[in-house]
Amino acid sequence: MQYQVRYATNPTDFRSYDTARIQQDFLVRGLLKEGEIKVVYSHYDRYIAGGAVPVGQPLRLEPIDPLKADYFLERRELGVINVGGHGTVTVDGTVYELDYKEALYVGRGNKEVVFASRNASSPARFYLNSAPAHAAYPCQKVTEKEAELVELGSLETANHRLIRKLIVNSVVQTCQLQMGMTELKNGSVWNTMPPHTHDRRMEVYFYFEVPKEQAVCHFMGTPDETRHLWLHNEDAVISPPWSIHAGAGTSNYIFIWGMAGENLDYGDMDKVGPTDLV
Repeated sequence: MQYQVRYATNPTDFRSYDTARIQQDFLVRGLLKEGEIKVVYSHYDRYIAGGAVPVGQPLRLEPIDPLKADYFLERRELGVINVGGHGTVTVDGTVYELDYKEALYVGRGNKEVVFASRNASSPARFYLNSAPAHAAYPCQKVTEKEAELVELGSLETANHRLIRKLIVNSVVQTCQLQMGMTELKNGSVWNTMPPHTHDRRMEVYFYFEVPKEQAVCHFMGTPDETRHLWLHNEDAVISPPWSIHAGAGTSNYIFIWGMAGENLDYGDMDKVGPTDLV
């Protein structure tokens, strides 16, 4: 099991970063590697983003050194969303079947988490998010149909999108972890536009179903000092609490958002008008 550590950044210092430094601190690539579990441990709310792609042999979730724990979920909760072929997540002996775009919440205190694929030629691709947890809540699978749906934007403003709230407090009881999926409709490319910040929560965006030879330009930074990163399929980006988080692609795409922080109020955000961006 491989891991990286990313440290928090002062927004004033961020203004002087060049592209290489922004990529070094915020861009996450290669999380979904066949036959491995890879994670990135961020000092923003001690959030972990990762991936597990079991091919042939199942993969067991092990604790990484920064946790100083006997097992991964000793003091944490976990969200799993499958973006690949059919697979299973076995939690302390209970098997959960996860198909494409289905999610699983795993509560604190579960000692053994094992990922497996039904078909090695079309393996499951499990995207993982984890946050510290103060209580132990039951595991729960969430299908696309069980998600809370929100439709936003319009084709006229190139941001017609469907938001599926999968692991949120209106669907699943969690401590602080929230995860969902936003799918851009044909002809729309803008996500999270108009943008916002939420100083009470950090966020990670994971872009997938980005067509070959296409890309997404992810915008971040304070509203008065924005920067951008070019992302490709299955890239992720860490978004600090002080940063906007929006993107525009050269084609439509899907992304998974995950959050942790001060509250579970999905609507708690500080909106920024497009004409206020610099």
